[in-house]
Amino acid sequence: MGLLVSIDNGGTLTDVCATDGISTIHAKTLTTPHDLTECFVKCLEALSEKIDGEVDLPKLVGSIDYIRYSTTQGTNAIVQRKGPRVGLLADDDAAATDAMNASPALFEAFVGDRVRQVSPGAASVNPAELVTAVSKLVSAGASRIVIAFAGADAAAREKAAKRVLYRAFPRHLLGAVPLLFSTELTHIGTLEQRVWTSVLNAFLHPAMDTFLYNAENRLREHRARKPLLIFRNDGNSTRVAKTVAIKTYSSGPQGGVVGGEVLLRHYGIPAAVSIDIGGTTTDIAMFEDASVTVSQAGHIEGAPVSIPLSAIESIGAGGGSIIRADGGQILVGPESVGSAPGPACFARGGTKATMTDAFLALGILDPVSYFGGRMPLDRERAERAIMAHVGEPLGLTLAEAANAMADAYHAKIAGQLSNFAAKNKGASLLAFGGAGPMSACGVAEMAGLDTVLIPKFAAVFSAYGIAFSDIEHSYMAELAAGRDDAVEVAKANLMEQARRGMLAEGFDLAECSLDYAVLTKNGAGYTRARLNGIHTGENTESWLELRVTKPIEKIGLGDPVCEERRKAEAAGTRKGVTDLPLFRLDDLSPGDWHEGPCLVEEAFFTAHVREGWRFVVSGNGDLLLKR
Repeated sequence: MGLLVSIDNGGTLTDVCATDGISTIHAKTLTTPHDLTECFVKCLEALSEKIDGEVDLPKLVGSIDYIRYSTTQGTNAIVQRKGPRVGLLADDDAAATDAMNASPALFEAFVGDRVRQVSPGAASVNPAELVTAVSKLVSAGASRIVIAFAGADAAAREKAAKRVLYRAFPRHLLGAVPLLFSTELTHIGTLEQRVWTSVLNAFLHPAMDTFLYNAENRLREHRARKPLLIFRNDGNSTRVAKTVAIKTYSSGPQGGVVGGEVLLRHYGIPAAVSIDIGGTTTDIAMFEDASVTVSQAGHIEGAPVSIPLSAIESIGAGGGSIIRADGGQILVGPESVGSAPGPACFARGGTKATMTDAFLALGILDPVSYFGGRMPLDRERAERAIMAHVGEPLGLTLAEAANAMADAYHAKIAGQLSNFAAKNKGASLLAFGGAGPMSACGVAEMAGLDTVLIPKFAAVFSAYGIAFSDIEHSYMAELAAGRDDAVEVAKANLMEQARRGMLAEGFDLAECSLDYAVLTKNGAGYTRARLNGIHTGENTESWLELRVTKPIEKIGLGDPVCEERRKAEAAGTRKGVTDLPLFRLDDLSPGDWHEGPCLVEEAFFTAHVREGWRFVVSGNGDLLLKR
């Protein structure tokens, strides 16, 4: 097989992981927020240099079977409110009112007063009213317009409105405003869910469209053999042309969930909580039966949407979170210094104290080996920032201030885990992200957890998880109530859609697996159950869903055995507030173990094994820590 590459574009760093089926390698580069295509290409260059000893993109790209890619572009755009001004055209008072009540701040930022209402049925009986409403929305500043009608015949009336509006505003004209019809984007959900799904998608679409096609074009310049695949928030991938913008929201954290589920099943760990600590946030997921709960109708910043979303919670605590004293207390985040200017120790103009500065002052991070030795750190700048913002205001020494920062930081993260740990005795902590292994023991102690799993590829774990995704499409058809042949009719419709969809991906349907399920309306949401030859004779709103999956080769996993065999020999000692034995993960073998306090270091992460803990290396090369 050729090379399988997965890339996770984060707010601070962009990670890449690649496998040829025998070995797996990884690399990192700084995210370039001014042009995300730049860090996308830099990741490939870093990978090329690791493989061939020099940068040769045409050679690398020519050897790649698939590139799977996730980006925080959509998530960051929503958080920062950076995007087009959306207009909403409805035929029901509740469309705008309910949407605004669900998430007032989001509605004000995305839509504001750009709302117009037409009379019910205007789609077919009063074209002039439709055209006037759209013209007024454009005059009010809308650069994209969502049309969302109410009622059981919403899809038919939106289709009629589409014919009217495209005659009045031909799409080939340069001044045409993009129109998005809610029932074309989502088949299920309440009017409120359809409105929010459509508004969010309209908001995200332009930036995602421009950036992702730019990235794909760069690959084509180097004669890529297959199109770029976009990893989605449902855990699978599709080509750019088949990706809906809203499905990229939170796709990076979903990569960590997919990787977590794979590893937990591999080790037979049913209950766990994961912390994915990056530069800006910590993403938290709870695993029961080695799976994360998926809501069929999720929420984005309080806004209800009609797409499934995994239960992932983000808090403002990361390696770049600003830490300061205020009123005798130490506050952590949610503001972050990002990659520019970065923590004070980056020596790029930053003066705020961060957890990265504290770990450097404590001797957990090495100023020379940080970021694979490609980014030397300035200890003096870190110490000045700590003393200025924490030590002096609280009357603490440098060591006291750095330890107090660590305690406050770990407590903020652990506070989100404690309830789960109390309800799931014996649960494990899965720690990853560039900053996760440093804090694993500290967070576990405060949360009441006694076992920690740190993956070998913790620093690029979301990219690693993406490598376990397949190419997948889903299709839905409404089941006509009262018809004994409802399922058969829907199946025939879905099979034809699936055949055309997978052909566009370059696959025959015979190469794919098919999975049917029935979605039945349940209040504001839907319940999902596997199809068991049912037919609908009841007057319930239900849909038949077909998921079509084309499996892709995966990263191979090693032996899950975590048996202690040899006490490891330290590679050296790291000087700090307390001198700590240092172990290089690449030099350790399965069965090697040692007790804390000590450090285990990989090119892009450092695991701090605190006193009272011991580590052992598994047959897969991962670290298992026990208290």
